[in-house]
Amino acid sequence: MNASAATIYARAVDASGVDLPLDEASGELGADGLTTSTVPSVNRWLQRRDFSRRVARDWEAAFFTAQTPHTRKVVLRSAVVLGAAPGSAFAVLSRLVRLGLGGTQGNGRQFVSWIHETDYARAVEFLIEREELDGPFNIAAPNPLTNREFMAALRLAWDAPNGLPAPSLAIKLGAIFLRTEPELVLQSCRVVPGRLLDAGFDFQFPQWSEAAEDLVRQWRNRE
Repeated sequence: MNASAATIYARAVDASGVDLPLDEASGELGADGLTTSTVPSVNRWLQRRDFSRRVARDWEAAFFTAQTPHTRKVVLRSAVVLGAAPGSAFAVLSRLVRLGLGGTQGNGRQFVSWIHETDYARAVEFLIEREELDGPFNIAAPNPLTNREFMAALRLAWDAPNGLPAPSLAIKLGAIFLRTEPELVLQSCRVVPGRLLDAGFDFQFPQWSEAAEDLVRQWRNRE
């Protein structure tokens, strides 16, 4: 098994500019329409903007290059895995919500692909047991939603009706201090688990509202 990322796909939109859902068959492993330039500073900007996709593509290429005639290969193109452990992505987002800072991030129209940690573990076990399955699998809940909807559901789970928004510039500045990539928050990712669903996998947490309530309940039980 290879731990890849759902951000490997190039963004695709319809005529009105709304993101299209991407499964393993429809998603293209492109560079989001970016082109190269002869100006070094522009090239560096393009490479940073496409950071997560480049890492995922290179990682998968190395994985599939290895010759393993007696071993099947499964690629886990995972969305952000959300669990109630301290220091997790859920913990960071929850802290923002509880401080009154859990509003829309960026323009709020970017899609968030996610998966509850329980379903992630169950999906891995499912793929291990089903020996006829190989190749890439999107490890994501079947219902991605916009950042605006995602944060609103998280605030509701925490009984925090209001949250200050974070504009794109603030996120980019914060990413510099945290030494991370702002695209992890601002980049739109609407990935769906086509092959998992076709194989008969049943999600325990298909909706973010239910997943958020469960994770908040776990968190409060730890306190």
